[in-house]
Amino acid sequence: MILSGTYDHTLDDRGRVAIPALYRHLFAEGLMLAEAPEGCVLVYTKQDFELAAQEYMREPITSKRVRQLQRSFFPSAWPADLDRQGRVLVPAALRQWAELNGAVVVCGRGVCLEIWNPQRWQEQKARSDRVAAGEEE
Repeated sequence: MILSGTYDHTLDDRGRVAIPALYRHLFAEGLMLAEAPEGCVLVYTKQDFELAAQEYMREPITSKRVRQLQRSFFPSAWPADLDRQGRVLVPAALRQWAELNGAVVVCGRGVCLEIWNPQRWQEQKARSDRVAAGEEE
């Protein structure tokens, strides 16, 4: 299933955020949270995380660049589960990384969901729209 849409949610005082109801069934067996270089939190199904991880392991470990990418991706990834209300606890390190507190934006990016600080999301969306319009690369 392709994950799409933009949803306004709230991170509660315990650091939990609801996954959009349309997609909760996809995460019933657990999920993986990870840092994105752009400053948001990625939410993968376990299966899609495995596919992403394979991309990071495809090239030989003799490459310094590959080792650096792996050191960036894997230590920032955390397993998680949904609670009975369809919420996921975002670890404190990821909340700090993405500056999540209170209002958040959950949006689909095809293979995963992203959890954004609303201000960061507006900035990223504006950049993405300029790229889509051919104004930037």
